[in-house]
Amino acid sequence: MRCSRVICILLLLLCTVKVIAQSNKMGMTLFDDNWRFYRGDDSMSALTSYNDAGWRLIDLPHDYSIEDFPGTKSPFDSAAIGQVHTGFTIGGTAWYRKTFTIPANSNNKRIMLQFDGVYMNADFYINGVHLGAHPYGYTSFIVDLTKYINWNKKNTIAIRVKNQGRNSRWYSGSGIYRHVWLQIINNVHVAQWGSSITTPVIERNSANVYVKTTIQNESNKPATLRVITRIADAKGIIKATNHATQSIGPNESVNLAQNINIPMPLLWSVDAPNQYTAVTEIYTNKTLADKVSNSFGIRSISFDAEYGFRLNGKTLKLKGGCIHHDNGPLGAKAYDRAEDRKVALLKASGYNAVRTSHNPPSPAFLDACDKLGMLVIDEAFDTWNEKKNKEDYNLYFGDWWKKDLQNMILRDRNHPSVIMWSTGNEIPNRGKSEVAKVAEMLTQYVKTLDTTRPVTAGVNGIDQKPDAFTNAVDIPGYNYAEKSYVSDHERFPKRVMYGSESFPLDAFDYWMKVLDHPYVIGDFVWTAFDYIGEASIGWLGYPQSKNFYPWNLAFCGDLDICGWKRPQSFYRDALWKKDQLSLFVKPPVPTFKEWNKKLESWSRWNWDDVVPSWNWNGYEDSLMQVEVYSSCDSVELFLNGKSFGRKATGRNERFRSSFTVPYNEGTLNVVGYSLNKTVASTALQTTGEAVRIKLTPDRHQLKAGKQDLSYITIELVDEAGRKVFDETSVVTFTLSGPATIAGIANANPKNTASFQANSISTWQGRCMLIVKSGNQPGDIHVRAASPGFPVSILKLSVNK
Repeated sequence: MRCSRVICILLLLLCTVKVIAQSNKMGMTLFDDNWRFYRGDDSMSALTSYNDAGWRLIDLPHDYSIEDFPGTKSPFDSAAIGQVHTGFTIGGTAWYRKTFTIPANSNNKRIMLQFDGVYMNADFYINGVHLGAHPYGYTSFIVDLTKYINWNKKNTIAIRVKNQGRNSRWYSGSGIYRHVWLQIINNVHVAQWGSSITTPVIERNSANVYVKTTIQNESNKPATLRVITRIADAKGIIKATNHATQSIGPNESVNLAQNINIPMPLLWSVDAPNQYTAVTEIYTNKTLADKVSNSFGIRSISFDAEYGFRLNGKTLKLKGGCIHHDNGPLGAKAYDRAEDRKVALLKASGYNAVRTSHNPPSPAFLDACDKLGMLVIDEAFDTWNEKKNKEDYNLYFGDWWKKDLQNMILRDRNHPSVIMWSTGNEIPNRGKSEVAKVAEMLTQYVKTLDTTRPVTAGVNGIDQKPDAFTNAVDIPGYNYAEKSYVSDHERFPKRVMYGSESFPLDAFDYWMKVLDHPYVIGDFVWTAFDYIGEASIGWLGYPQSKNFYPWNLAFCGDLDICGWKRPQSFYRDALWKKDQLSLFVKPPVPTFKEWNKKLESWSRWNWDDVVPSWNWNGYEDSLMQVEVYSSCDSVELFLNGKSFGRKATGRNERFRSSFTVPYNEGTLNVVGYSLNKTVASTALQTTGEAVRIKLTPDRHQLKAGKQDLSYITIELVDEAGRKVFDETSVVTFTLSGPATIAGIANANPKNTASFQANSISTWQGRCMLIVKSGNQPGDIHVRAASPGFPVSILKLSVNK
């Protein structure tokens, strides 16, 4: 299917987005390059004298669970501990090491490392000294190296990561899968995530921006500070400046408040995501001690049962989707470009909101949501004190929940995209009073950190009326419980609610409830983007067992792991947009043979088995079921010019219709009418034999620095350039120039081949290659070869 105009515009916009966000703190640099990695455990690895010359040299972000397990050509193993939950991938223990030098002239400064995310149970050593551990795999955190630094000499940081046992219900990845930043800062500095920016008063001609800055003095001397905060618009034009003075004692922390008026503000919204930048400079005497910049948006949010959710005073229904944090063939690796692309594709598919189920996302993901106008429910935990898996976060919740919540909220509070804080998902025993008290405790603590957003949680078993639990949060999320909306509204007339998870097959029912009831503010389907793990819930359902191997993908997302729209996404277009029209055919033989009839009754994460193809050789004159999804008033189906009738496709018909058509080669097309005028049309054509390999990159130019990505769609096409849906062939890739293969995939949920090889079989006529830029500028030549086809070559370029 052709790239829609919206998708093309959004992907073009991403070409202007910097691959790595500029560091927002003085003395902060990216620390991703040239780490040594060993998959295994050796306690001697912490020692400075340890010889790691035989270890593999890697760059971050890194995920060792997506790599081929040693001695195999696949990351999957039917005996993997996580089984279907983690998609038969393998965790284990691994070590990272890196050497670096800090100049002697920095010996009166603080030396810190900021980790955006490490999965999980990370232990840190500097020059052989154990600095501590961080168990949770999803929160960002700081490690202070200052006390043990060898100034102007070699320093060795060593990190052990332990992803052991059954600790996740989905694919988590393993290792240092997000960025690491080195901070060399003065003793007087802005605290980590110490800037809070809110917009309490917004009027047509002006907006009040309230900047609160937490400043730390880690020296033994008092200081008088001069603080300057400037606010610039997206073009870099200074719109307002505030000067303040502040005294601070030795080893003291203070909060400085600045009220700044912005004239004629440009508001942040999903359609116009205008952003400003606040730059705060801290001077001691006339010397710049610290400088911090933070992007933010001027916007207001409100929630009530009468008007629902309002953004800038206007009611907005949340067209939402749940997402996990992995990036398909890249595993958990959170390249900025991958996160940008994910948000852009969701936005182009009609989404205006996501729920980060069930953990805090990467900073890069939230940056992309800010830039593109995607609302976010920022979620903290999947479990509290009680386990869902033996080795999951229940082991650490009691000691770590407060710190992890603090890190999430302080890090993310300036993002205009974030509209709710979620403290958890499907917490067990939510009907018990002691569990409700934990929910209340978490809500109260969140409000000590941020009062500008409501607190929510994803709650299952709503029909059992766990009222103490749901009343402990501001806005309860209803997991798979649209039948309780009206009855609960009668019991709690002021309650605001939303579908925090819903079944794809029930998309119509859930969305109509959103449209019909103002107190139901939105719906979040499970899921918006397909993912590794919870293997086969979109086909074989629950309960799951190890017999489901080789399934490794959930196969339930609107978009598959390559980012291609699946049929259910086109149906959602009909629910959310005007004059939409799409055409699919039920194959005469199921796409996959396995099907457990006993599970079909309640497993509703699947979608109808339909495909966009009119190639059915051998089924001539056989009756085929044709499905049309449309928000037009009516549709008319034609085969080779012959009409098979006109049918209504409005709300009463659930925006779809079915036709029975005898298969014959040619053109199957459908026309959509609204107010008796033709407003849309689409077609499926019988293709010829595949004759060549077509390469289509989503960007031709990449930026140097070993972080930028180009996603290349490979299709096997006929003479007319049409993808041949039923063509399956192995395609082998060769790269020359400053680039490497970051990943390959074909979206087949049963494919167990390597994601990091140089060849892959097409599935449904296509596959994907992800190319990563190198350090130096230059031309890249991508060569694609497959038996029986002429070689295709694509030229890309890497620029400074």
